[in-house]
Amino acid sequence: MIGRYGPDQLNMALIILAILVGILANIIKLNIITLLSYLLLILVIFRMLSRNLNARRRENDRFLKFWWPVKQKIKSFFDRAKSSRNYRFFRCPGCRNTLRVPRGKGKIQITCPRCGERFIKRS
Repeated sequence: MIGRYGPDQLNMALIILAILVGILANIIKLNIITLLSYLLLILVIFRMLSRNLNARRRENDRFLKFWWPVKQKIKSFFDRAKSSRNYRFFRCPGCRNTLRVPRGKGKIQITCPRCGERFIKRS
């Protein structure tokens, strides 16, 4: 693999997509979908064995630019679901920032750290 690009995040995403498309092809029984799965795997192999490192890096950077915000939204959703037992979440009426406060404290005054807006909510 000396001088070759190798694996990256885009290749991993393409492999996962190829596996999901392959599973879908087995369920639906369409040959065109199976062909798409194989084409995705060929693209992965092409990218891994490529010697054009700059082009592959640019492709990966474009993918990460798209994927990073999506990943952060998914991560924050699961983090919020985990901590919802101990905390309540409110939106600041001034800046729409999400604020976390402990549950069971009764009626409290919440101050937004971003804009300084104060509002009263029941936790």
